[in-house]
Amino acid sequence: MEVVVGRVAKAHGIRGELAVDVRTDSPEERFREGGSLLARRRDGSTRPLTIAAARAHSGRLLVTFEQIRSRDDAEALRGALLLADTADLPPTEDPDEFYDHELEGLRAELTDGTVAGTVQEIVHAPGGELLSLDREGRTVLVPFVRQIVPVVDVAGGRVVLDPPEGLLDDVE
Repeated sequence: MEVVVGRVAKAHGIRGELAVDVRTDSPEERFREGGSLLARRRDGSTRPLTIAAARAHSGRLLVTFEQIRSRDDAEALRGALLLADTADLPPTEDPDEFYDHELEGLRAELTDGTVAGTVQEIVHAPGGELLSLDREGRTVLVPFVRQIVPVVDVAGGRVVLDPPEGLLDDVE
């Protein structure tokens, strides 16, 4: 399984360097020299890449890949998602931290066991993380905080919700 760790924003300079919007909490690990990523272009095609160098610049990373040596090559990757294999991710040390891919697909249930939906994705918003739930074809956003999501049981394939009144109600 692969997870998104960055998105190519644009070419930088004339030697094939790429400006990358980081989508990982550990860019130093994901973008380390010699590391491998998979670039998925907008048309769905993929290309394996090996990191030659990476450095911080104006809120982004400037990344050089061994296979990209010109501005034209770099421009061809504009908008591509950069993917890492989840098998390469180190285990989380904190029992209250999870990778997004570990939560996606989990059954969401209420404290009484009633199924409330399925976790579609984790939304990283400025105010904190949200669980995006599929509730019978309708998307509901639930704040991913201990008061509302007291139990995360990855091995059991579920999250338990204790939502405040009205959070999961249909909106007309």
